[in-house]
Amino acid sequence: MELREILRNLEEHGTPDSIGANHTVLLEEVDLSDDYFELKATIHDQLAKVIDLSLLDEIEEHRLRREINKATEAILKDDAIEVIPLNAREHARLLKEIENEVIGLGPLEDLMSDNSVSDILVNSYNSVYVERFGKLEKSRVRFKDDAHLMRIIEKIVSAVGRRIDEISPMVDARLADGSRVNAIIPPLALDGPSLSIRRFSVDPLTLKDMILLKTITAPLGELLKSIVGARLNVLISGGTGSGKTTMLNVMSQFISSKERIVTIEDSAELQLKQEHVVRLETRPPNIEGKGQITQRNLVRNSLRMRPDRIIIGEVRGAESVDMLQAMNTGHDGSLTTVHANTPVDALMRIETMVTMAGFNLPSEYIKKYIASAIDVVIQVERLMDGTRKVVSLQEITGMEGNVITMQEIISFNQQGVDAEGGVVGHFRTHGIRPRFFDRFLKMGLSIPDLEVDDADRMKR
Repeated sequence: MELREILRNLEEHGTPDSIGANHTVLLEEVDLSDDYFELKATIHDQLAKVIDLSLLDEIEEHRLRREINKATEAILKDDAIEVIPLNAREHARLLKEIENEVIGLGPLEDLMSDNSVSDILVNSYNSVYVERFGKLEKSRVRFKDDAHLMRIIEKIVSAVGRRIDEISPMVDARLADGSRVNAIIPPLALDGPSLSIRRFSVDPLTLKDMILLKTITAPLGELLKSIVGARLNVLISGGTGSGKTTMLNVMSQFISSKERIVTIEDSAELQLKQEHVVRLETRPPNIEGKGQITQRNLVRNSLRMRPDRIIIGEVRGAESVDMLQAMNTGHDGSLTTVHANTPVDALMRIETMVTMAGFNLPSEYIKKYIASAIDVVIQVERLMDGTRKVVSLQEITGMEGNVITMQEIISFNQQGVDAEGGVVGHFRTHGIRPRFFDRFLKMGLSIPDLEVDDADRMKR
């Protein structure tokens, strides 16, 4: 089921439970015996002897699958192979899984093709969890053993030119569709290799989708569009899995196709649709500890690339200094994200990063620099029912003494939960006219007509 179809069903029926059974994964229907996994491993080992794996990328997929099926059938007929009894359905399933082992991600392939799955969390070879519609559930998908899981991890990281071994036992990588991958193996992972996949839709969410999912309201969406159009510097804050990157993707869609965009990320995740985009990605050190390229190196380099917009996937270290310098020296309209639980915490984290970068500057000076660089802080949050919301949009107004001052423009007020555990609440404004409305007018942008409660009418 495609993402658009899921959203349409969500609009019609209102709950994820009503989204058809098409998202059920074949691998989750029955438990598999150890003999089945042993047979599959034996066939895979035999295939490695008869198929030149180095040529996999040069053969069309449909032809490759056909050749794998033929070779698998031949191996199953070999008297030297001990074959367990299989009915027609199990036989077809075995052929499909062997294909996935050779050219895909093995047991994870069906989960990757399930558009309702947003996260795949492999705790160990026999413990796999998935997230659907913001809620975790245990899957019956499993690997044969640690070696099987390790083989899939190595396939993923080698595809993007990275490595994982005892010397470098943890790695960030990405899949071909942009999904984020983190892997960590023994001796750091005590119970065996662990793999986490944060999936990204091939067709990224749009503003309309965010409104449909009730992450934002239509008037708030128009405000976000104008904020990007007015070239305000925006910091998107939130916890893990709160939807920061998704919000960054949506806001980037409002950037004019006439502007030159440079993106900087540890692991490329952004899905910008504009043509004039240069994507930069960090590089870890090699086995000798040399050759590392950090986000700070890339931010510095981007300033020489004549960017109209600089987008940093997530600021997390010394690059915060160069980011603030860019925002303060003519690179308006920059966008970035940061891990923090509140807008105030977000600014504190930026200040801490600058301090830890080794700059011996007074705290007051750093705060003034932050206050002059960042215009808007957007807080996103994953609520207890799994839904994501923009819970606060605040404008930085300057300094009072040694404190950065902000005014909240819009917030989401949670009032409770309903009988099904869903969050009940509403968006409201706070009767404050943002200072950036003046910038909207100077740039010929219309001021959004925000919907507010009668008691909280927006002042013009």
